[in-house]
Amino acid sequence: MDSQVEHNFGGFNGRGRPHQDPPIEREMSLTLEEIYNGCTKKMKISRRIMNEDGHTSSIKDKILTLTVFPGWYEGTRITFPKEGDQGPNTIPADIVFVLRDHPHKHFKREGTDLIFTSPVPLGQALLGCIVDVPTLDGRLLHVPITEIIHPNYEKVVPGEGMPLPDNPEKKGDLRIRFNIQFPKKLSSDQKLSIERAFFG
Repeated sequence: MDSQVEHNFGGFNGRGRPHQDPPIEREMSLTLEEIYNGCTKKMKISRRIMNEDGHTSSIKDKILTLTVFPGWYEGTRITFPKEGDQGPNTIPADIVFVLRDHPHKHFKREGTDLIFTSPVPLGQALLGCIVDVPTLDGRLLHVPITEIIHPNYEKVVPGEGMPLPDNPEKKGDLRIRFNIQFPKKLSSDQKLSIERAFFG
């Protein structure tokens, strides 16, 4: 009976087949610039290490180096096998870092596309304008808009999105969306001009 208990549960002294602890997950927040260009991050962890006597342990710090390749998707998991706490009759857990996008002041990303929202006055929405878009690699795009901007209008600039993870030389698209700004009031002359323009 005792041998059966030891086989299934490791016995009262913790002996038996070693088991591995569940993975330890940590989120790693990266800017879109870091993901666009790729980067190297160093993460410090503290882990319990068994001493040479096999019975006592101590806490030690360790630096893990993560290489982030251009274009990695949010939710990408980077696993460091068996870097968790050591213990008697246990296999250290894997440590898993999960990539998260840090909020950006200009962009959001959808897959490999970058979304940029630009305010535009109603007059420019009707007559056309040029939108300046700062890129993640330090350039400034001047995008001409010649079509009428309606609430669902979207300007697509091919090849100015995020790198494709499996082929960083290729990129997704930049998609410019618009927040049309209506005037709070119009003068009589402005109303008359609009009436003549639309109704003859």
